[in-house]
Amino acid sequence: MDLRKVSLATLPSVGPKRLESLQSLGIENVYDLLFYFPFRYEDMEAKSLDEAVDQEKILLKGVVASDPVVFRYGYKKNRLNVRLLVENESIMVTFFNQPWLKDKFETGLDVAVYGKWNENRRALTGIKVIDVNNDDSIDSVYSVNKNIHQKTLINLIKVAFEKYHQEIETVVPEYLRKKYKLLNDEEIVSGVHFPKTPQQSDEARRSAKFREFFLFQCGLQSIKREDNQKNLGIIESYDKKFIQQFIADLPFTLTDAQQKVVKEILGDMDSDHHMNRLLQGDVGSGKTIVSVIAMLASVTAGFQASIMAPTEILAQQHFDKISKLLAPLKIRVALLTGSQTKKEHDFITEDIASGKTNIVVGTHALIQEGVDFKNLGLIVIDEQHRFGVNQRKAMRQKGDNPDVLAMTATPIPRTLAITTYGDMDVSRIDQLPAGRKKIETYWIRSQKIEQMYQFVAKELSGGAQVYVVTPLISESEKIDLKNAELIYDKFNELFGQKYQIGLLHGQMPNDQKEAVMNDFADKKIDVLVSTTVIEVGVDVPNASVMVIYDANRFGLSQLHQLRGRVGRGEKQSYCILIADPKNEAALERMKILTSTNDGFVLAEADLKMRGAGDLLGNRQSGLPEFKVGNPINDINILEIAQEEATTLFENESLMNSPETENLRVFIKDEFDQLNNFD
Repeated sequence: MDLRKVSLATLPSVGPKRLESLQSLGIENVYDLLFYFPFRYEDMEAKSLDEAVDQEKILLKGVVASDPVVFRYGYKKNRLNVRLLVENESIMVTFFNQPWLKDKFETGLDVAVYGKWNENRRALTGIKVIDVNNDDSIDSVYSVNKNIHQKTLINLIKVAFEKYHQEIETVVPEYLRKKYKLLNDEEIVSGVHFPKTPQQSDEARRSAKFREFFLFQCGLQSIKREDNQKNLGIIESYDKKFIQQFIADLPFTLTDAQQKVVKEILGDMDSDHHMNRLLQGDVGSGKTIVSVIAMLASVTAGFQASIMAPTEILAQQHFDKISKLLAPLKIRVALLTGSQTKKEHDFITEDIASGKTNIVVGTHALIQEGVDFKNLGLIVIDEQHRFGVNQRKAMRQKGDNPDVLAMTATPIPRTLAITTYGDMDVSRIDQLPAGRKKIETYWIRSQKIEQMYQFVAKELSGGAQVYVVTPLISESEKIDLKNAELIYDKFNELFGQKYQIGLLHGQMPNDQKEAVMNDFADKKIDVLVSTTVIEVGVDVPNASVMVIYDANRFGLSQLHQLRGRVGRGEKQSYCILIADPKNEAALERMKILTSTNDGFVLAEADLKMRGAGDLLGNRQSGLPEFKVGNPINDINILEIAQEEATTLFENESLMNSPETENLRVFIKDEFDQLNNFD
């Protein structure tokens, strides 16, 4: 029996009003009710007074030693006092605003009360009265709302389990349950809702976490498979010898990590598998050359390739680099941006449509109507989290199911990579090019700011350029943060007679922003005071100092991205964090950032400290909601679940065997909505 199709109305006392109340919790059917798990447990094992810890919630058993008395005070406020004899000691128990509990206490009666212990007063603030004969040592606590009470929900779950427990079908295949010592679904439901011991609860929850992660990963794998079946990829049979020679002729040697991801990407392109791959690499790890190799391979296979960047300055930067690299090979590269004249635009789009242009570098202009490719084989999307779902989709529609390589310099924690990118193949460059100097990072408090000025003066005299970043544009009365305009004035006062100081912020017109950044890149500006608009993509090799005001106001990943604007040339580079952290979390961020340059380590730490938050964009704005598992804390279970789901979907005979029949049915029904998961 499929309990997802069994109405809650089949349970006693569930009428239209209660149905509506359950639906407000997301409970639509009997399956939802049985798998609506508690978010925590309360220890219902009676403690002796010797074991009681101050302010701890405990269960005390005793004999009612006095008649209960209700005192009324204030507006609709009251307290109930009753004395219990517990281990020959008289204990005062007080319940607030629960006068109806008076009937539970009768002198000489055995009772059990759960509440918070006050060691100084030797008294208990009661929370609830427990059946003294209750054998359960653990009480489940559920997330409820004003429409339904804990007790009502617990009773409904008990009734549903008694009526339907034999109908609960297990979806995780037996070979996996044996391999990882997991419970079946009936045992999971029983053990999570009604555990007799903490050990039973732990075992059931471990099995429930694997089950939840595994089903989610199977859903993503089914989408991936369906996408591949619907959209058979184009085969880009590239010229292997030509590409090998191009790599050999580069003025530098690819790192092992770059060679590995190049092999993965070219392997996808040379197959009928539709490539949907995410290339993630830390700042300066060399993603651009990997994308150039992929685009060149596509061209040698007779296709066109394109790379879409989020800003004109980044697109121009890519165009310059790619043109220079490919100039000796007579590969035609074009730049398409929104600021070009109509005449320039029409000339470029005509060459793209005719196939004369081999590689197109552009911004959002690439996805506009009237931009048509003759034979688009590969799309590279740089800083892909900066583009919305619809923009990425529009780019893919420019060709006949072209291969897609998405790139990001924002290190993505394993948790997010597994959950939000589970339908993509992930390549990772986790190695910096040889000879790249480590950026030295220092943290100072604001009272030592004079030291920073002295250091900046020394670096400027040696020909360096300096970024100065602040969280606000102009002064705010509400928040005491350093602001760009004030700091710009200060740097002008200190250095303006000898050096050129520039100002950049998000409220400037785009053309003005571009002009300022170009002046900085051309060394016409020595010190650039800016908000975080310079966070991603700008490459100024001569800039070797990054000063960040109020650094405690930024997340770790954002600070790392800002730091990555320096260290791109031959000079030793420095990052100076100015911060007066007010709490332990902010202090910890400063310590972590000064201890490592590894963006992936920082991304993991950031995720743990801040949660999923807004580390990524649009669809990547956070983790999927899981009922039992916590992807951050339970990363090991999540990784195993992903590996097993991937392995299963690669094994056709096992996937179609009787052992996985329940799983196949479940996935088909449960994950139909994930087909919209971009």
